[in-house]
Amino acid sequence: MTGDENNITYWEGMRKGNKQALFDLYNSTYFHLVRFGLKLTANDELVKDSVTQLFLQLWEKRHRLQPVTQVRAYLFTSLRRMLADQLEYHAKIENAIERMGRQETASELPYEEIIVRVQQDEELKRRLYHAMQQLTPRQKELIDLMFFEGYTYQQIAAHTSQSVKTVYNTMYNAIKLLRELLK
Repeated sequence: MTGDENNITYWEGMRKGNKQALFDLYNSTYFHLVRFGLKLTANDELVKDSVTQLFLQLWEKRHRLQPVTQVRAYLFTSLRRMLADQLEYHAKIENAIERMGRQETASELPYEEIIVRVQQDEELKRRLYHAMQQLTPRQKELIDLMFFEGYTYQQIAAHTSQSVKTVYNTMYNAIKLLRELLK
């Protein structure tokens, strides 16, 4: 069998709940996906994390996945979208932190105070980034929709095909975890 035929077989096995098929598909395509991702961004950690996250999402959605004849193309497209979302998300965080910094420095602070605040902002940004990495993909998505996109609970529920109660509970747990991690 060719690599493409193997990937189709692995895909179908994964859709049926076969974990070994998921691992085989991962092992068969990981190198190609990482190489492809590095063409889109030079952040190798982001690429590796995104490839792993992609396979975790595939496993979670395995029962809803359709048969695919071009498995690698499907994975490349999914990874490209995931990386674009992640890069956009990081850019929004950077812009928000930059705007906050500009507002504070507009009040003519002493040079030493500015340096201390920049260092504190960098530390806060690092801690927030690491705390966000502890959230589940669903929690990250909901946090992004609410705080960066401005969606209401009802809009998030409609957008993610979840009940409003599930959105409330997921957001509550995410915010609770972030508070604990940022103490």
